[in-house]
Amino acid sequence: MISEKVNQIGASPTLKISAKAKAMRAEGIDIVDLSVGEPDFPTPENAKGAGIRAIQQNFTKYTENEGIPALKKAVIARMKEDYGLSYEPNQVIVSPGAKASLFLIFQTLV
Repeated sequence: MISEKVNQIGASPTLKISAKAKAMRAEGIDIVDLSVGEPDFPTPENAKGAGIRAIQQNFTKYTENEGIPALKKAVIARMKEDYGLSYEPNQVIVSPGAKASLFLIFQTLV
């Protein structure tokens, strides 16, 4: 038996907005689409290479919730280099995207 809640699930509002933005762009309307958060440029070569290497090394399992230590270290170095900000690893959390981060923030605060 399937819960009645399944009938309440609708289309993603984010994807609806994205489709509307694409339609407007196809009509020649100059817009800035902030709906799905996908970049309008190709994946950088270094990111592609890192993904390929990870697969070749069988690094394909779930990792720590807050991010793997090497990634956290890279984030800390980048923040220092770009903005002059200093952080400790326990102050950095890596998430799969803004939506997930916002959801977790709201769950924490409410």
